[in-house]
Amino acid sequence: MLDKEEYTITSKLYSKGFKVLKKDRQEQFKELLDYYSDLTGFRETEPNAIMHHSLGQIGPDCENCGKPYRTPKAELCVACGNKRMLSE
Repeated sequence: MLDKEEYTITSKLYSKGFKVLKKDRQEQFKELLDYYSDLTGFRETEPNAIMHHSLGQIGPDCENCGKPYRTPKAELCVACGNKRMLSE
C-alpha cells in the first residue's frame, strides 16, 4: 500500500503515461511500473492495479480483529462483523 506522498508521485507518473504515445502499454507506463517496482519490490505489470494501492482508500484497523475497514467511512468490518461508531 502506498502512503500519501508515494501515491502523489504514482498519480503523476500515471497521468504522464497517458501523454506518451506508445503501442506497448508496458513501455507507455514504464516510469510508473519502474517506480512501483523499486518502491515495493513487486514487478506489477498492470498500471491500473497500482492506482488501487493507496492507504487513503482504506479505513482504519478494526478495533476487534485488527484488519482494515474497506473504506474510511465503513461502519462494518467484513472480516469479523464488528460495527464501529463513526464520529460526525
